[in-house]
Amino acid sequence: MSTTTTTLTPAPAGAAGPAPSKAAAPGEGRIGLRANLRHIGALARRNLLQIKKDPESMFDVLLMPVIFTLLFVYVFGGSVGSSLGGDRHDYVNYLIPGLMAMMGMNIAMAVGTGVNDDFRKGVMDRFRTMPIARSSVLIAKIVVELGRMMVATLILLVMGFALGMTLETSVLGLLAAVALSAVFGAAIMWIFILLGLSMKTAQAVQGMGMLVLMPLQFGSSIFAPTQTMPGWLQAFTNYNPLSNLADAVRGLMMGGPVASSVWGTLAWAAGITLVTAPLAVSKFRKKT
Repeated sequence: MSTTTTTLTPAPAGAAGPAPSKAAAPGEGRIGLRANLRHIGALARRNLLQIKKDPESMFDVLLMPVIFTLLFVYVFGGSVGSSLGGDRHDYVNYLIPGLMAMMGMNIAMAVGTGVNDDFRKGVMDRFRTMPIARSSVLIAKIVVELGRMMVATLILLVMGFALGMTLETSVLGLLAAVALSAVFGAAIMWIFILLGLSMKTAQAVQGMGMLVLMPLQFGSSIFAPTQTMPGWLQAFTNYNPLSNLADAVRGLMMGGPVASSVWGTLAWAAGITLVTAPLAVSKFRKKT
């Protein structure tokens, strides 16, 4: 039996050996605008396919405008309409623009619960291993929810016109009102994304969302004029961004001064986005 001995010869001093390869971290490096838009489009398509597979997720969008309109018009329309110096028809003209302002708030809650649910299922962990901008995942959510909001707004307007609402300004005024509602709705969605990333369960997101939504919605000019409210509540409604939005949408659709309320709404939307969007993206990166 023979034995073969192999001798390892050390490399000469100064010789460069093969450098160990270093894998780039997922998402490392700057992602261009075109690639970012492509990622957002792909992720938005994924979210739309989810809705297609689960059409029940559209029930809130399809039914909420109908239920809210019929409920408030036929329960409160007579009394509030008379306080406006008219009847139920006058209340329809008052209510529908207000509900347009509210629509984004209610639909925004679905963004937070959806993000929370995706993390629970591990979907977001998969996204974070991919070489895509972290913000694109969240922006795609907002894009799809804005589409759902537009469907709800269309149904709301159809209900309003069916109940006798009249557009006192122009189609351009109506489109401007819809666009303003969408801008503010997108800003509110960042708040709910942050809630969805911060809370442990979707039920907790819904519970916290209701605690935020109820005072803002009913302590505003959405459903009724604020002149008959107590002084302390009027002070709250004056600073409530939903009152600003409702007054702006009402002015754009029914006439009246709009400059102050429109600029106030845009300022609120910009401020909310500038504060909550970076926090949400940072939370998305760090969440375990």
